[in-house]
Amino acid sequence: MDVTLHLAQDPEADELLGRSPLAALVGMLLDQQVPMEWAFKGPRTIADRLGASDLDAHDIAAQDPDAFVALLSEKPAVHRYPGSMAKRIQQLCQYLVEHYDGRAELVWKGVADGRELLRRLEELPGFGKQKAQIFLALLGKQLGVRPTGWREAAGAYGEPKSFRSVADITGPESLTKVRAHKQEMKAAAKAAKTAKTAEKS
Repeated sequence: MDVTLHLAQDPEADELLGRSPLAALVGMLLDQQVPMEWAFKGPRTIADRLGASDLDAHDIAAQDPDAFVALLSEKPAVHRYPGSMAKRIQQLCQYLVEHYDGRAELVWKGVADGRELLRRLEELPGFGKQKAQIFLALLGKQLGVRPTGWREAAGAYGEPKSFRSVADITGPESLTKVRAHKQEMKAAAKAAKTAKTAEKS
């Protein structure tokens, strides 16, 4: 992995995401309930605060949990919920140490089937089906990881130029399109909820 990503919209943070499989996974894990750029800037912030040029699963897994929470909570905080996210990142790293010798890229390296890769991603702590599909689409669209049937396994996120998720963000213009799509989805969900409430009353 050594590509240029544009997810954090910050050159140093994006450079780390493009060369570090663990940083990309941690960024994906952080991508909830905060703006996407904030989430994907997180891995760089964590590395800087650990005094490292990259994230190391063995090192993070072995950190004192309270100290790691404090590290994520420093201003500016890495996430809106630094406590719960610190715990999730450590759980992810512990899982990688246990199952993949701490090497995040082994989750997808040499996997020949898209469904198998999706299953592996879904097994990661903090990754539900949707997050796993988005990350699978990111691997296929931008990181050159394309096992047979990866688009189908990624569902709608795997469709070319679908602009549904971070998998399609390659710069400011596509970021705007993805953001617009997310707002449409939120509006549609809100409208459906309002309609349901109206039916009941």
